Amino acid sequence: MSHISIACVALHNGKILLAHRNPTGQMGGRWEFPGGKVDAGESDEEAIVRECREEFGINVKVGRRICESSFLHNGEQFLLHAYRIFVPHDGIAVPYTLTEHSEYRWADIGEVPSLHFVDSDMKLYPCIKEYVADVNAGKAE
Repeated sequence: MSHISIACVALHNGKILLAHRNPTGQMGGRWEFPGGKVDAGESDEEAIVRECREEFGINVKVGRRICESSFLHNGEQFLLHAYRIFVPHDGIAVPYTLTEHSEYRWADIGEVPSLHFVDSDMKLYPCIKEYVADVNAGKAE
């Protein structure tokens, strides 16, 4: 049986929201697309709303699924679904309330490969990069 995790793609002024994990745990201290695990009995959309509320203190709107990938973690299979999300504000004037991350920033999608990024999210990078380019060119929303 596969576990499901979600990755969130929030865009603002052509940039994507990236979060820097707290320095604990296996992937501690790495950058990632915000997200987390889908709990039993929870839909992807419910997990996205919950994770963003818990980790950033914001209520988001969930857009379409962009793409998916899979990865092994501690010998267990995970499916990773990437979704477009819409944040209520950019977290600059009014900072997000962080519980799982040390910082966040809006970055150009092209910066991702140069950051110490979570392995599973890098599997999504090619399709997310293409999606961001389409949004920035007005071909997607």
